Amino acid sequence: MIISASRRTDIPAFFGEWFMRRIAEGYFYRVNPFNYKQVTAFSLLPEDVDGMVFWTKNPKPFIRHLSLLDDKSYMYYFQYTLNDYPEIFEPNLPPAASRVDYFRELSERLGANRVIWRYDPIIISNITPVEYHLERLERLAAQLKGYTHRLVISFLDYYGKTVAKFNKLQQNHAVLYTDITLPDYREQLNEFAKNISLIGAAQGISVETCSEAADLDHCGIRHGSCIDARLLSSIIGRDLDDAKDKNQRDTCLCTAAVDVGVYNTCKFNCRYCYAVQSENAVAKTLQNHFIDSPSLIYSYSGDLEVHGKK
Repeated sequence: MIISASRRTDIPAFFGEWFMRRIAEGYFYRVNPFNYKQVTAFSLLPEDVDGMVFWTKNPKPFIRHLSLLDDKSYMYYFQYTLNDYPEIFEPNLPPAASRVDYFRELSERLGANRVIWRYDPIIISNITPVEYHLERLERLAAQLKGYTHRLVISFLDYYGKTVAKFNKLQQNHAVLYTDITLPDYREQLNEFAKNISLIGAAQGISVETCSEAADLDHCGIRHGSCIDARLLSSIIGRDLDDAKDKNQRDTCLCTAAVDVGVYNTCKFNCRYCYAVQSENAVAKTLQNHFIDSPSLIYSYSGDLEVHGKK
């Protein structure tokens, strides 16, 4: 069983103490995001967990816990999102320079193959045109040379909650957007992708897409899987089942995994995030966060069968 920690929230940045308590107790509850009364218990015992994938924009608060995970023989790697957007899109993140330092610190500890650089989502707008992204990608890639071997990119998905937030930015700040993945922009997308591939190659970094329908192989960018059984197999030293996660989108090539955490709990409140409805929704949800809750929020009574045991 692979643990994804998490697509739903930033556990390393905000809930490290909670997660380590779940590690100590050996299980957690996964909550159905559409019905909080539906919960399933999963084992977190080392013998039941094949590997873990941490998703974060700031691993710094969690780095001190890695020794304990290592002592317990957990195998893991990080998907580290490192963009450099204006504050209007990412209002609560540490400065980009600090996040580069955290990336290097994490890579020095784990190795470059266990820290994946995510630059996503790519938002094409009048304040972040293609040239904006190429300049920042080139600068960040140079700073991360030798600290990672893989870059994952994706383009903004226009989910309902994302569109609502972006409509407000358009009304209040005159931000205008372009969906570069539409057929009318195919030539521009290809040119953009080729330049991203060249930037990565210059620094020894291969480029992959995350959940993108567009075929960019001819640009030097292949489809990727963020939860990658092949990568975990190389870390662990034995083959893992690489069956596709049927609970994800058709374009998602991730290996099947169990997500930890709850939506509307990440305090970064990035305007493009599909996992956060609004700052008010986050504040309301976190009122029900308990450090000893197996599910991150709420308390549940009664016994549950623990899945994932070998």
